[in-house]
Parts: sequence; structure tokens; C-alpha cells
Amino acid sequence: MSLTSTLADLATGAARPSEASRKMIRLSALDWFAVGRAGASEPVARILHSQAMVEAGAPQAHLFGGGLAPVRMAALVNGTTSHALDYDDTHFAHIGHPSVAVFPAALAVAEWRECSIADLLEAALIGAEISIRLGLWLGRGHYQAGFHQTATAGTFGAAVAAGRLLGLDGKGMRHALGLAATRAAGLKAQFGTMGKPYNAGLAASGGAEAALLASRGFESNPGALEGEYGFGATHHGAGDEAAAVDGLGERWLFEQVSHKFHACCHGLHAALEAARELDVTAAEIAALRVRTHPRWMSVCNQPAPTTGLGAKFSYSTVLAMQALGHDTARLESYSDAVCADPALRALRERIDVEADAGLTETEAVVDLVRHDGGRASARHDLLAPMSLAARESRLRAKAAALIGGEQAEIVWALLNGDGTAAELGAALAR
Repeated sequence: MSLTSTLADLATGAARPSEASRKMIRLSALDWFAVGRAGASEPVARILHSQAMVEAGAPQAHLFGGGLAPVRMAALVNGTTSHALDYDDTHFAHIGHPSVAVFPAALAVAEWRECSIADLLEAALIGAEISIRLGLWLGRGHYQAGFHQTATAGTFGAAVAAGRLLGLDGKGMRHALGLAATRAAGLKAQFGTMGKPYNAGLAASGGAEAALLASRGFESNPGALEGEYGFGATHHGAGDEAAAVDGLGERWLFEQVSHKFHACCHGLHAALEAARELDVTAAEIAALRVRTHPRWMSVCNQPAPTTGLGAKFSYSTVLAMQALGHDTARLESYSDAVCADPALRALRERIDVEADAGLTETEAVVDLVRHDGGRASARHDLLAPMSLAARESRLRAKAAALIGGEQAEIVWALLNGDGTAAELGAALAR
């Protein structure tokens, strides 16, 4: 059986997700909703929202920031908006952001088709799982060649989620995946620009479009994913089918999704969590040494940024912020004024960052020397197990910080209730 057929069977069959994966998709839905609402005022979100309002069209699904738009445009706007802050979930197995590609497509279709929130969440979970599996199939070489996994693998996940909600059968889902192979696109060259969040919007919109066309009988080459001249062959894919199908339908890789608890580059999070375990304050620090994987040294080791944006890519700055009592989970903590604070600048001088090839990309070690001569060290791995209760507590706190406690609790109640996708969609604009 081909890879496309195997994935289509999972996408259209009776789902047996684990309880942990079901809980995780609800948590990611809350996280996605909160970062999307908070990102609606970003310039890239305003531009896409304005474009949707100008084009108008059938009022099928709600938009972050208010208004209604056709399914494809809603997926584009909401996908871009929810990645505008780069504060959404990540899966390190394929270096991608699953939720910002899958949820916008799934919610737009679910609203239009008057589906339940339960059906929406199940479809999103299956779509996200397949995007991760395809990311593994493509391999790291695909990413290193310059393709953005959120945009490429994410398009297939969005197509699966949308197609399941549209009731596609196996044949229709194979055609949807074939169309997604033609639509999937997104380059790392866009990193640092509005083009990066736009990549997520393209994935959501492209996946939704592929599923919508397939539901109307549009035919494609069902081998366009793994066949000759297919997506894998033309996009530096490793074609690792064993990784893609290992435990498929029984072992849910989405359970290992990683959520951001700090509003900065994900490369900084392991160090922040390690320092959090030390529970150190600025007054105690004589010296602080951070050891991190070498790849992060060129990504998030700005030594002395002067802007809030630069602070999000600086080990010494975020660790000094945390030690001085700034909440690194809050967007407003990252400001030019914080970077200019003499206390922060002085503390930053006592923080050193070193590359350590013995660490994985998700690990960091923080070594502390106190003024009294005492020493302490903490290691953190972002892939280390976290109880679902602890994750829920931190994500609900994050959502409250982003959109207000009352709104966060309303959304969380919807995600745990028996309401409709339209109710959740209507909350996007509140």
C-alpha cells in the first residue's frame, strides 16, 4: 500500500486517539486561540484582515479581529494571524508548528459545515498527527534545504483535517493529499519577515482548498506525494516511510508537542526553564553560565540587544529579565525600556553563553555561582515529560495573560463542552 493510501485510511477511518493526545489537542486549541487573538493587532494580521474585508465573499467562517469570510480566506487570515507572534506550539520531531496550519483550516470548515467542537478537535488531532508524520518522512534534509515544515508538511495536515470534516472517503482523501502536494509551499528565506507567519496561512488555506475541491470531485494524481516527480522527490525529501508509519494510529506523536511558555525564541526556553528550576534572583548572581546546542548560537545569542524584538533572541537578556522579576511569558515584558534598564545591563554582563555539542537541540544547562560562593546547576530538556495537569495550569495561565482570564475560561469551557464550532468561531472576534 502506498504512503498516501495509508495516510488516507487513517484520515477517513474510525479514530482511536489516546486520551493523552485528546487532552493535548484541547490544550493546543486553547493555546492557538490565545496567541491568535493576541496576534490580531500585529501589522501582518491587519494587512491580511483588510484584504479579506476588501474581497468580501460568502460569510462562512469567523476571523481573528472580527468579521466573516469564505473558508479559504478565513484559513489564510487566521493561520497567518496565529503565527504572527511566533508564540504557538512546536513539534521538534519535524521542526514545525502544527496548530497554526491545521486549526485555521479545520475551524473554518467546521463552522461552515456546522460541526461540533468534538468533531473539530478530532479532525485537528488527526491532521496534526499526519503533518508530523509527513515531516518525519521528509526528514531534516528538507528543512536544511530551505523549506519551512510548518508550510509544507502543514498543508497536508490541514487538508486531512478539512477533508475529514467534509466527509471525504478514502478516494477523495487521496485526491486531497495529491492536490496538497501541488499547493504545499513555504521557504525559510521568509524568516524574520511577515512572510514567515504568511507561510502558516498558506498551509491552512492550501489544505482547506485541496479538501474543498476534492469534495466536489476534483481529481489529482494520488501519487503526487511520494511518486516520481512527486513532492518528496522534488523537495529534498528523505522518503523515510518507516518513520512516517511507525505505530501510525496506535502511537500518537502529537502527545510530544511542545508549548511555548515564554514569549521569545524557542531556542531560549530550555535555558529559561533550567534557571526557573534554580529559582535564582538577580541579587544572588555572581556569575551565570549557559550551555546550549551549537545551532542556537547563531539564532538567539544576541549579546546586548537594545530593542524588545532583539531581546527575544538573547540568552543573556531573557535570563537577566527573569532574574529581575520580569514575566517572560508576557508580550509587554519585551521592550526597549527593559533593554535600557541599568540593572539589566549590569546583570547581563555576568552571564556567559557557550556552545556544547554534547547537548541536544532541546536541552540547556545553567550553572550558577552565587555571591556567597555557593554553586548550583540545572539541566532542562524541552522534551522531558510534563504532567498534563502541570501543562494545563501553565497554558491556562498563558492564555489568561494574553487574552484575559475571563475570556480564557470561556474558551476553555467551550473546548471541554458539547458546543458547536460556530460558537468557538464567534469567540475569535470578542
